Amino acid sequence: MSTVIQQSVQARMVASAPRMETLPARLQYDPADPFTVRMAFPASATLEGTEVVWEFSRELLAAGMEAPAGVGDVRVAPFGYDRTVLEFHAVEGVAMVHVRTAELRCFLARSQERVPAGDEHRFLDLDQGLTALLGGAC
Repeated sequence: MSTVIQQSVQARMVASAPRMETLPARLQYDPADPFTVRMAFPASATLEGTEVVWEFSRELLAAGMEAPAGVGDVRVAPFGYDRTVLEFHAVEGVAMVHVRTAELRCFLARSQERVPAGDEHRFLDLDQGLTALLGGAC
């Protein structure tokens, strides 16, 4: 049985206006899916009025706190002394949020207590993955 790690963070939405709106967000890490981090934004913070969840690699988050990282839908980079900026690219546009780097480090430390970096492959359930790929034929 895996224990899902969740942490609430305050994200600041970067907009063209000088004032950045603060919104709640939730980081989630499930050792059953050891390479993936999820960041969820509540319905009240989205244009669609539904919760939006972005998935990206834990390695990307860790690397992006030290230097710009990512070339796809999610990009992460340090911003000033104590913030990290996450960019989420979608067809509708780009959303950029700032999160305190200390909050991200705390979350990563908790996730790495459960699944050390580099040991993710040991936590994969290959039988379940193959069953899913083969449509339950295993």
